[in-house]
Amino acid sequence: MDRIDLYRIFVRVVEARSFTRAADTLQKPRSSVSAAVAELEARLGARLMQRTTRRLHPTDEGVEFYERCLALLSEHEEMETMFRSAARGLEGRIRVEVPGRVGRLIVAPALPEFLERWPGVLVELGATDRPADLVGERVDCALRIGVLPDSSLRARRLGEILQINVASPAYLARHGTPQGLSDLDRHVQVAYASPASGRVADWEWIEGGRVRTRPAPWRVSANNAEAYIACALAGLGMIQIPAYDVAAHLEAGELVEILPEARPAPLPAHLLFPGGARPTRRLSLFADWLAEKISSAFA
Repeated sequence: MDRIDLYRIFVRVVEARSFTRAADTLQKPRSSVSAAVAELEARLGARLMQRTTRRLHPTDEGVEFYERCLALLSEHEEMETMFRSAARGLEGRIRVEVPGRVGRLIVAPALPEFLERWPGVLVELGATDRPADLVGERVDCALRIGVLPDSSLRARRLGEILQINVASPAYLARHGTPQGLSDLDRHVQVAYASPASGRVADWEWIEGGRVRTRPAPWRVSANNAEAYIACALAGLGMIQIPAYDVAAHLEAGELVEILPEARPAPLPAHLLFPGGARPTRRLSLFADWLAEKISSAFA
């Protein structure tokens, strides 16, 4: 088997953590995929995958070889398309993940502009509040909003997103408008529950240059932005939300900003990329375009 094919199969096995799932995505027999990894291990004289009864895991040597394979495959793809790209424009597929409302409100409406400029590019747009596994799901880049955990992913900072406190006029008519943080015990929030952990976020504000938090009463929680905003519009409680996310509702009078002197801390925004491989030209151009659109919308 061609060495490039062996490397592609090995990369897919590492990312899928399964011979069967890798074979399905490659549309190859499982036996061929398993044999390809065994052939690579024989050629290299090293164990690349640790096989257990439930899952495959790369060994230390496998992780190092995986990173080298990513870089080599990226370079190989660039070499194969360099003349076609010059003659006809960029070609190939890009997988991007963004939060649900960012995808609906910002990215999808702007995509015709990018696709018209680069008709040979296919964009797979994932829009969900669940953080994607960039390596395991073969995502080329992802927008993350909030503090980043330590990881091997490469990050490109886009800036910060203003957050505000809002409630519906119907809620304020029933419960009154809070005049300060001391009023929180007499009000209810719509709680935001992390889609990853289920943890409910406390009410947050900045005081003396430091971020402060405290629990606030709630009767309804939501684990995605669409439901969170819908609950606020229904008058179920106050919410803390990026300003861009509710700009149209504020303009229409469907939501009202409250406690402007006690806004939550701005959220950092980053584009994330898998570590190791050098980005292709089409990904670099798409990332620049996406960063400009996101930064303009958040400004």
